[in-house]
Amino acid sequence: MNTIKVYLKITTGLFLVAVSINLFLAPNHLTAGGVSGLAIIINYYLPNLPIGLLTLIMNVVLFIVAFFVIGGKFGKKTIYASLVLAALIWIMDLFLAEDMVLTKDLMLASIFGTFLSGIGMAIVFNENASTGGTDIIAKIINKFFHIAIGKSLLAVDFLITILGAMTFGIDQGLYSLFAVIINGVIIDYAINGFNVCKQVMIVTSHKEEVGRYITETLDRGYTVLLARGGFSNKDVDLIYTILS
Repeated sequence: MNTIKVYLKITTGLFLVAVSINLFLAPNHLTAGGVSGLAIIINYYLPNLPIGLLTLIMNVVLFIVAFFVIGGKFGKKTIYASLVLAALIWIMDLFLAEDMVLTKDLMLASIFGTFLSGIGMAIVFNENASTGGTDIIAKIINKFFHIAIGKSLLAVDFLITILGAMTFGIDQGLYSLFAVIINGVIIDYAINGFNVCKQVMIVTSHKEEVGRYITETLDRGYTVLLARGGFSNKDVDLIYTILS
């Protein structure tokens, strides 16, 4: 049951990213890094190839290359996320009108697109998954050129935004760069928000029932401490647990 919840959360995050790409970024030619950004550029030159299909093809190729070059140690959740994201982009594209654009204002498109994408990616990262793509390229660069993965990832995304500027114009390029920077900030803030934990201490004379509720219903562990009441001066059980 817990595994199902994890994959549902990942899928929810991926859906937000797909909405961001299909309704805000792609229609306005905002190539905010990542394989999807590269797919938007290629789709401009090869309009018969949907962005979702291009994303899927590139992710599969990258996974194959990585398997031979860096060993291909990728978790199931990352493989799932990369394939499902491509599928969601493709499926949504099939059902959306070809000229559907929620806004043609580049600032609004970059803000709303980045916000949805950042929240979606934060949900995915919070479940210890990633969407593959340029993460794989960064790992390959790290292996052969010993450049930190974070810097490699930023360099790859920056290169994609430059290609976007060369293809769609300087305005789209600058807004795409803005989106890349803001996206990272949103992801960091969102992950910190998701990881808020609360310490709970319960004084009870029914430690078995409370403990069973914590382990079976809340799916958390707990510690039982022996305490003494300040007013009654009697020994009591204190249950300590952390909830997120």
